[in-house]
Amino acid sequence: MPTPVTTASPSQSTIRFGLVGAGSIAAVHARAIANTAGAQLTACFSRSPAGAQAFAAEFGCDAVLSLAELLARDDCDVIVITTPSGSHAEIGIQAAHQKKHVLCEKPLDISLDAIDRLITACESNGVLLGVVSQSRFGPGALALKHAIDQGRFGRLAQCSAYVPWLRTDEYYAAAPWRGTVADDGGALLNQGLHAVDLLLWLAGDVRTVSAKVQTRIHDIETEDNAVAWLEFDNGGLGVIQCSTCCYPGESKRIEVKGQYGSVTLVDDVPVLWEFATATPDDDEIVHLREDAVVGLGASDPKAVAEGGHRAQYQDFVAAVAEGRPPAVTGTEARRSVQLIRAIYASSESGETVRL
Repeated sequence: MPTPVTTASPSQSTIRFGLVGAGSIAAVHARAIANTAGAQLTACFSRSPAGAQAFAAEFGCDAVLSLAELLARDDCDVIVITTPSGSHAEIGIQAAHQKKHVLCEKPLDISLDAIDRLITACESNGVLLGVVSQSRFGPGALALKHAIDQGRFGRLAQCSAYVPWLRTDEYYAAAPWRGTVADDGGALLNQGLHAVDLLLWLAGDVRTVSAKVQTRIHDIETEDNAVAWLEFDNGGLGVIQCSTCCYPGESKRIEVKGQYGSVTLVDDVPVLWEFATATPDDDEIVHLREDAVVGLGASDPKAVAEGGHRAQYQDFVAAVAEGRPPAVTGTEARRSVQLIRAIYASSESGETVRL
């Protein structure tokens, strides 16, 4: 892989961001950039000129009339992609060819072929590719990852993710791309992807998957209800349950259970943290429970906390400045889409799929 370029000059301490898309998640990005040292939002583009103008006025940046105009700006070192999922790779590829670093909202794309083309484009142009995976940056998730890496669980037995959320008919009707095969990808690729990414980051790769997905409640093209049974490379078993049908909407939950310990995270809060042998690190878990906020996104897609995005921007700014890979690379983010695609394949064929 070519050595990544840094478009910011050595004397320039601020990394400048151009944002594509002006929806609700774009506002989370804009606030995260504003609260990240060494980061500045300079311009935005949206397919809706009025939307871009309103966004620019709110967040203090320029609104441009085309993606080409945004990519041509000298004051955009990084292009942030917050558009519908099926458009991510093509925008990122164009940005890479203009020697812009790319920071993409999840998922990297809904097609593995598109993802691979984007990864290749960034590598061949020597630019960084990062993917928003803010759940990895929560203190609860980091503590759990540390415990796994320390071997505190012994042999892992059960590693599962649950996303019993609610999305109304009005939610899907509000944006024509939602619930479509071409642009959205369904409950797993949209609402469930962060939980799937977190599960793979914690428990490792999946060896085989058997699954059933369905369109249970909503009048959409893609699934709104899914269950998958997993066998991990480490020999443990697990389950993924994801839905947008579950009134009133329940918090995302990650469960890791093993030979010597069990942990349950509810929206990053360690509601269960029990090990056969205690360590001084366990005292910090009490503080995580006291300071945590739960319920994010379960029934309201706009209820996204900014902290995880801010932590990821801090990492990406440092990665660009130092010329190193970001914490979550394109190759790493590909894993969750690969697993979800295997879930779809298993449901369609009725057979177990080996990854």
